[in-house]
Amino acid sequence: MKNKIIELAIANGADIIKFAPAKRFEKDNPIFKIMPETKTVIGLAFRVLRGIYRGIEEGSTYYQYTTMGVENMEETIMPMAQLKVCMLLEEEGNLAMPQRKHQQIMAEEDSTNPEVDYNSVYRNKTQETQIDFLDTAIKCGLGEKGFHNALITDEFGPMVRYCFILTDAEFETDDVVEPHLCDKCGKCKNACPGKAINDDGSVDAWQCAVYYNGANGTKNPFMPKDAFSNFDNRIEIIAGDAKVTKETAKKILDNIYFYPPAQHAYQCSICGRACDVACYIHLEEKGMLSKKFKTPFRKREEWKFDISDFK
Repeated sequence: MKNKIIELAIANGADIIKFAPAKRFEKDNPIFKIMPETKTVIGLAFRVLRGIYRGIEEGSTYYQYTTMGVENMEETIMPMAQLKVCMLLEEEGNLAMPQRKHQQIMAEEDSTNPEVDYNSVYRNKTQETQIDFLDTAIKCGLGEKGFHNALITDEFGPMVRYCFILTDAEFETDDVVEPHLCDKCGKCKNACPGKAINDDGSVDAWQCAVYYNGANGTKNPFMPKDAFSNFDNRIEIIAGDAKVTKETAKKILDNIYFYPPAQHAYQCSICGRACDVACYIHLEEKGMLSKKFKTPFRKREEWKFDISDFK
């Protein structure tokens, strides 16, 4: 049965499939409130195509990452794979419940999700019945936690998205990955165009949202020279040096009209997950990734505009 699940998940787009026993999770973990009968948590990880990131790397095409690497993965590919596997489990008489991240629901009261419109986020919801996705991925054995709070896998580094299935079926389970990829080099932190990653690796979600959406003009080919003209600190914002609060972040985001969003409230990523890209390049250069390519990801010196263009 386990092999059938793996084969079906792969046939529907999954790249990494791991099985964790329910006993690996704390008794007060939300999975037991969501489905008390849970015996196994199945983790599914899906690669985000390396070529999708290269459009932003070259400054040539941006919408592909958001529409194909985020929106279609989260709203089409991943749910379909989950449903297919759940159907197989239920055909065998087992309970199966898919767990996908709802991008617009947050347990936190004052935070945000940089990938979606901040006005579309429902905060302080489902605090007791929303699983910790990164923690669950690690407990399933999908990968390890990187310095910038991203899942890092042996095959694709941080260029993955993931989801889960809770079931009352029992399987031979997989081990938790012993951390061995992240060396805390800080390249993810240094690559962020808005300095949203702190020295301890924590991420300021509002700071991230502002620069994920393209507030740094030196890395945004769509920004007009008079951008943020109604802000006293416009050059600081455009240079990526402005430290934002929740209130100032909202004002800046309200003035970002440089590129159209996707559907389902997904915002276009202008930074192209620069933190993940820097992490991937570092792992590739060290020869740590099992999935090899004929050419390196970064082929030439990283481009940027001069801040003087906006003065």
